[in-house]
Amino acid sequence: MHVNRFLALPLGLLLTATASASGAAPAPSPSVPSASPPSATAPPPVPAPSRPPSPVPAIARSWPVGIRPSVLRGWDPPATPYARGHRGVDLAAPAGAPVRAVAAGRVLFAGRVAGRGVVSLELTGTGTPPLRTTYEPVAPSVTEGDEITPAQPVGTLSPTASHCPTACLHWGLRRGEAYLNPLSLLPAGLSARAPSRLLPVLGVPLP
Repeated sequence: MHVNRFLALPLGLLLTATASASGAAPAPSPSVPSASPPSATAPPPVPAPSRPPSPVPAIARSWPVGIRPSVLRGWDPPATPYARGHRGVDLAAPAGAPVRAVAAGRVLFAGRVAGRGVVSLELTGTGTPPLRTTYEPVAPSVTEGDEITPAQPVGTLSPTASHCPTACLHWGLRRGEAYLNPLSLLPAGLSARAPSRLLPVLGVPLP
């Protein structure tokens, strides 16, 4: 009777009971390595390097003198703040020619510096610090604080002797203490060469 009950036990219980009776520890169950959980969030993409904005926006609506005047001397920035160079450009124009604002702005200064007439404008919407453009030698027709529209006359070119071989306007541009090339204010349509002009031909009969 006791033998039949012992045989009726399940095989698992029988092995456990036998191991307990003999004092041996039960064999550990095989461990199954678990897969590491996927990362909850992917690393953020590395942004592509952006190109720094141009320091001078091409906002000019006109040349300061004439339509496309000759540049007698170009921009030649000095290596150091007090070194020799050319902190602007010289534009050929006859004495008495109107000098116009290249873009909208406000008059910061209109008067004489070292015996020469100077007009300085702060250009509207050109960042911090804003761009400032300067014209000399000019007999001013505006006063400090005036709001100026594009192509508005700010004075006339003075016949003051200068380093140019002929009468010229010195046109400068600054942002803070940094001198910049004023020709950079001109969009491609203004800085390009003048278009061809058809001249009348004499002695040729009309068709």
